[in-house]
Amino acid sequence: MKKALITGVTGQDGSYLAELLLSKGYEVHGIIRRASTFNTERIDHLYQDPHINGVQLFLHYGDIADSTNLIKLLYRTQPDEIYHLAAQSHVRVSFDIPEYTGDVTGLGTIRILEAIRETGLKTKFYQASSSEMYGKVQEVPQRETTPFYPRSPYGAAKVYAYWLTVNYRESYGLYACNGILFNHESPRRGETFVTRKITRAAARIKAGLETKLFLGNLEAKRDWGYAKEYVEAMWLMLQQEQPDDYVIATGETHSVQELLEEAFSYTGLDWHKHLEIDQRYYRPAEVDLLIGDASKAGRKLGWAAKTKFKELVRLMVDADLERAGKDAHMTGYIPKSQMPGKVSAVNKEPLR
Repeated sequence: MKKALITGVTGQDGSYLAELLLSKGYEVHGIIRRASTFNTERIDHLYQDPHINGVQLFLHYGDIADSTNLIKLLYRTQPDEIYHLAAQSHVRVSFDIPEYTGDVTGLGTIRILEAIRETGLKTKFYQASSSEMYGKVQEVPQRETTPFYPRSPYGAAKVYAYWLTVNYRESYGLYACNGILFNHESPRRGETFVTRKITRAAARIKAGLETKLFLGNLEAKRDWGYAKEYVEAMWLMLQQEQPDDYVIATGETHSVQELLEEAFSYTGLDWHKHLEIDQRYYRPAEVDLLIGDASKAGRKLGWAAKTKFKELVRLMVDADLERAGKDAHMTGYIPKSQMPGKVSAVNKEPLR
């Protein structure tokens, strides 16, 4: 039985990856931060999944800011594969907390790489790199050879982590890969990220629970794929004979406004009636266009995105409609026409 260690196991990608690895018979270990409340809702269902026999999922308290703990965990778990997904991953928020973002998103990677080197484990390492590294793009579409030009503390921290991964591969012979994943979404996406913020608002406005959605830049264009498919690419990278770096993307780009239009029209709503633009949600430096070329992943990994843009948006809206329906039932449904103005605190969060 192979063993895998996942940092960020309670996040969107970590939960889908844990599902995938468990379905393949892995023993999965995840690192979670100690808190006064549980934050495991994305993975709680794995203990009751009838499709996974004898679930081998183990959670360990830890933090990627604590190098001593990381070394102890590697000695204790002896993983065959390590998937480093944990980060402060909200781009807009990284402008507000740049030092913390650099520590967690950038230095967190060196702590894990050093832990691997210190313990001498013959493990395979996956680094979750990001399309935000391209920032002010130097080439369209972006591929593995496109120069980086980050436009946020988050993007800069990811560039640092990317080159550290390459450096440790070349300096110490570690099996270490970078997955340069373009934006990937799902019903498990955090509620303050722009895709989920939009689909959640459309559903809750439809259910009469809210009336307004606050956004910033509607013109930014992104290459949006389905997170559940992208974690398979992570796994495939660590199954190759030699480590390498890969762009994972759909090859299509759509604006925030297109996503907004698709989500609201799907619920039968006119987004113009509910949207308010707030300048506070603009980034100090914007990334205008991202679109990835995943042809290398297609050739070497046999991977390609399957879920298209409209299908992804509708999949997310459907999940949020179900949640909104449950919330309306619990609180007592009031028709929209009788609802007083109500704004969700979540919808006031900065967008990604």
